[in-house]
Amino acid sequence: MNRQALGYLVLFILLAAVPLAGIYPIFVMKVLCYALFACAFNLLLGFTGLLSFGHAAFLGSAAYAAGHAIKIWGLPTEAGIAFGVLVAGVLGLAMGALAIRRSGIYFAMITLALSQMVFFFFLQAKFTGGEDGLQGVPRGMLFGLLDLKSDLNLYYVVMGIFVLGFFIIWRTVHSPFGQVLQAIRENEPRAISLGYDVDRFKLLAFVLSAMLAGLAGATKMLIFVSATLSDATWQMSGLVILMTLIGGMGTLLGPVLGAFIVVLLENKVGDFGTFLANTTGVAWFQRLGESVTIVIGLIFVLCVLAFRRGVIGEFNAWMDRRKGILPPAHGSH
Repeated sequence: MNRQALGYLVLFILLAAVPLAGIYPIFVMKVLCYALFACAFNLLLGFTGLLSFGHAAFLGSAAYAAGHAIKIWGLPTEAGIAFGVLVAGVLGLAMGALAIRRSGIYFAMITLALSQMVFFFFLQAKFTGGEDGLQGVPRGMLFGLLDLKSDLNLYYVVMGIFVLGFFIIWRTVHSPFGQVLQAIRENEPRAISLGYDVDRFKLLAFVLSAMLAGLAGATKMLIFVSATLSDATWQMSGLVILMTLIGGMGTLLGPVLGAFIVVLLENKVGDFGTFLANTTGVAWFQRLGESVTIVIGLIFVLCVLAFRRGVIGEFNAWMDRRKGILPPAHGSH
């Protein structure tokens, strides 16, 4: 077993031991959902070179579709999740077919525009509950056997979904298909000259990324028993970009670490600001604690200036320099 596989095994064992450590399971489940969402996005940006500003559309559409199927249609939980993933995949096929006709900033703007159209559809549609969202979705039973109303049972189901999604991404990246995607990222004209149908590969990557993002959205809906407009906003699309860049674009574990950092900041910055305000008597710390986006923005600026490869990317580059693979100076980006 190589070091990489051993590292993944250790990570999964630690995740399995989380409930035994007394850590709040809802927090970890939220991290796992965002981690899967970021990994799905990274498959498109980090390994294919396509920057999408509309990935929240897939997260939100799967959440609404799965929630509606379970609550209104009465589908079993596993069927509802599968339906949500299917809806995200169909939406990804439609958006991708339009967006891949352009590249660079034009591709990004098309995905943003289409995502905003989806957001306003959710805002106006009756089945979504508008600004109130789709509330009170029953968790139900998994395959009629496992009661998901228990947070402990749900945690291991969410962990299993994350491991499955992560394995799909790992297998994709290390397959001939993944090698072609990376060739497109590095030099698209050369990939075309070698005879590859670049547009078809881009579309397949876009749909796969959309379906995995949808899997994250349906799972998140199950955790919080609701689907809301916040899952489909452009801010959510920006947040997943932030997670990927902080952790390390083009690395497998980078988005996971980036999701953990962002979710931790969202949940703990307010408490830390209150603590500093009470300790020092400086009221400004209280206001800083209430402005999580300012703190996240400062961290993003710091990463762009000091860790351009992201945390995992810089660590990998440091290891390569120690092995003599890269020169001591900053490597090319």
